[in-house]
Amino acid sequence: MDERHLVHPTDVNGINKMAGEWYHILYNNVYNIRAVSLRLTNTYGPRMRVKDARQTFLGIWIKKLIDGEPIEVWGDGAQIRDFNFVDDVVDAILLAATTDDANGHIFNLGSDETINLRDLAALCVAVNGGGDYRVIPFPADRKPIDIGDYYADYRLIRGKLGWMPRVNLRDGLARTLEFYRANKERYW
Repeated sequence: MDERHLVHPTDVNGINKMAGEWYHILYNNVYNIRAVSLRLTNTYGPRMRVKDARQTFLGIWIKKLIDGEPIEVWGDGAQIRDFNFVDDVVDAILLAATTDDANGHIFNLGSDETINLRDLAALCVAVNGGGDYRVIPFPADRKPIDIGDYYADYRLIRGKLGWMPRVNLRDGLARTLEFYRANKERYW
């Protein structure tokens, strides 16, 4: 999906993101208060929330792997996603904040690596050196907000600002698992 794709929020969180984005772009365009919007999806890495699935499903997967519990893949596991390691996201934020050509723009962050959730669970288990996952039906309260496949077209930020992700998914997962193994008492 590129930046022109129709924004159609499925929950209150999505509506809040959309409203915030447009308030900032309006202030840039009307009042010349510098603003840029970066659409972040599936950011992961050290220090992300892992005690529950409120901010990311990958966080709770990491916690379950370290605790020796099976990962739950909801639905059929065929949903495709892309991921950005936190260091790459910080690079994009700093680049957008310090580049005048970014002002007033909306940029997707994304990755050339797309993966379905079932394969992601298997990759997490492999990178962890063990564990298990199971594919289960969507919980009834979560099914209405399932977005299906989502992976971003980030060509606009790459072309305009030169940003692209540098940390591949396997390495990012390894760094994330290593961090939480060493620091789990602070995050559980």
